[in-house]
Amino acid sequence: MDAKKRRTEQDENSKISKSASYVSTVGSEKMSVVFSVTNEPSALIKALGPFQNNNINLTHIESRPLSEDPEKYKFLVNLELSDSQEEQFKKAIEELRGICGKECVQVLSRRDDAASAAGEVPWFPIKISELARFASQILSYGSELDADHPGFTDEVYRKRRKMFADIAFNYKHGEPIPAVEYNADELETWKTVYTKLSSLFETHACKEFQKVWPLLVQNCNYTKDSIPQLQQVSNFLKDCTGFSLRPVAGLLSSRDFLAGLAFRVFHSTQYIRHGANPMYTPEPDVCHELIGHVPLFADPEFAAFSQEIGLASLGAPDEWIEKLATLYWFTIEFGVCMEDGELKAYGAGCISSIKELENCVSSNSKKLPFEVENIVTTSYPITTIQPVYFVAPSFAEAKRKVMEWAQQIPRPFTAHYNPYTQSVELINKRSNCVKMIRDLANEMKTLEDAVMKLVD
Repeated sequence: MDAKKRRTEQDENSKISKSASYVSTVGSEKMSVVFSVTNEPSALIKALGPFQNNNINLTHIESRPLSEDPEKYKFLVNLELSDSQEEQFKKAIEELRGICGKECVQVLSRRDDAASAAGEVPWFPIKISELARFASQILSYGSELDADHPGFTDEVYRKRRKMFADIAFNYKHGEPIPAVEYNADELETWKTVYTKLSSLFETHACKEFQKVWPLLVQNCNYTKDSIPQLQQVSNFLKDCTGFSLRPVAGLLSSRDFLAGLAFRVFHSTQYIRHGANPMYTPEPDVCHELIGHVPLFADPEFAAFSQEIGLASLGAPDEWIEKLATLYWFTIEFGVCMEDGELKAYGAGCISSIKELENCVSSNSKKLPFEVENIVTTSYPITTIQPVYFVAPSFAEAKRKVMEWAQQIPRPFTAHYNPYTQSVELINKRSNCVKMIRDLANEMKTLEDAVMKLVD
């Protein structure tokens, strides 16, 4: 099994990781409120009055014009909230909605109980830079290894893991990902994995993967003798589909990992598995990320499919995050599709594991049709070869079914990604829809102009 403990692993004891905060997670309860007000004198002072009147301490305020309504401004405020202030907070939100309008106020919370009386939804990033808020909140591994980890007693390996973890913890959005000089043992491990896996791609991997693989060899230094650098690979993905890589020290919660996909950001480890058993890893590593995931993030259809799963996760209740994590497991990790009447692998967990790659297309494993309702209720092992796979006729069909299913997720908005601002827009009122229709009309006008210039 290769990287069976992908980010779908849940940590029931980690409340912080389920929905991170805009600010430090140390101290009092941290929450955020997004609201919009009309651009008129003293409007902000009036809107902030409920917080002052109820002794709610604000730690951060930022504003921006409301794109769908030039007469309004949108504000985001972060606040500190102690357990004893629960009733005061509810009263402040009620007063704020009385001033701004109920539909113009949204509470984002990292609390598991998400108090429905205040209309809270689990916190999620609005801007791509806010992914940094949870990038260091890993559930396990990183530089701390379990006793049964192959590298647990190897002091040199543990020191290397700490070095990789420090790179991820210190990384800031917009900076280049630091290059790493891999040592001889790490390069030998990569060579073993790369050589054995690449011999199976032509017969076992989907055509989309095979199309991109030689491009990675050509543009990103994919060879058996060198481990590609994350920044070089990230640049390549950015040019292909707008995806990018962000270094991470270990496993993120499902909610946090999926949120990254909404921004077309893939949280990638930079360390490599221990050389004692190069064909096995108990966690994601650079072999799993660069060989298993990266190639298909360069495919436009697959990139869009991955982003749809991420967008569906934003603000979703915990039980729906679990369903989305299962959906992710059976698609992006262990997905299989039909291609010219033959089974081919597209999931990273399959492509980065010899045993899994052979098993997923053989008659020894069970194959079921791609039906989302069945997928999200199916249990799966994380320490053995997968016994069942869900076969999709195409990425496009899988994407269509996922989008239809995601409409059932109970949340008071639809999440839309704006690639120009690299931010998520909440579609929850008529003015949002009007703006999207206008944008779509402009795109259609451009398309119409292009079609008129075509020669029959």
